This record gives sequence, structure tokens and C-alpha cells, in this order.
Amino acid sequence: MELQDLTHRVIGCAIAVHKELGPGFLESIYEEALVIEFNKARVEYKRQVTLPVYYSSAKAGQYRLDFLAASTLVVELKAISELEDIHFVIVRSYLKAARLKHGPLLNFASMPLTTKRLIFERPGHHS
Repeated sequence: MELQDLTHRVIGCAIAVHKELGPGFLESIYEEALVIEFNKARVEYKRQVTLPVYYSSAKAGQYRLDFLAASTLVVELKAISELEDIHFVIVRSYLKAARLKHGPLLNFASMPLTTKRLIFERPGHHS
């Protein structure tokens, strides 16, 4: 599936969830609802994917993605009053560590749903 189409489908699922639930729930509720919507829309995904973080070729720890859609798209969920710069930095770090380029950041606590598409460009690489 083309990445742009996948991104549109993921955001469409998030909009459907937000339209029905609205703001005010815990992130875990939106995650469960998004699973239902992904299944209905036949979006391939893995949830709560644990990936290692390396420093100087040694494992320094691990982090957990909310969703990895079609093995190519990091999907990060929030349910907070407002996105801050640190949330964008975190998603870019996830993309860097996963060696992926694209990831939507979705905030379900805002009205309307906040969707930000992040792109991680590796230094010296342009596409």
C-alpha cells in the first residue's frame, strides 16, 4: 500500500473515532477504539510494538510505539489539552530509532482532532 494512502486511511480511522467519542477519554480508550476502526478499515497494524534503542552499537534501552501500521508508519496517540514541542521531538526520535520516515501524531483531546504528519529526514538524505 502506498504510504500516502495508508496515512490518509489511518487519519480517517482516527477522525471516525474522534467523531463518535469526542474529547475527554484516556488515551487507552482511543487506542482500543482505533483498533476496532483499523480492523473495520482493514488497516494492517501492530500495537504497542517494543523496539530497541542503540547507542554506540550497544543496546541502551527500548521504547514502545502506540501503533506501527503496515510496518512503515509510526502512529503516536495523545489525549492531552495541547501538543507541545516535546511530543514532536519524541515522535521524530521514534522514527529515527525505527529507521522509518513518516508518522502521524494524533491528539484526541482537542476539538477538532489534531493530526500532525511528521517526517524524519536523515541528515544528508533527501527524497
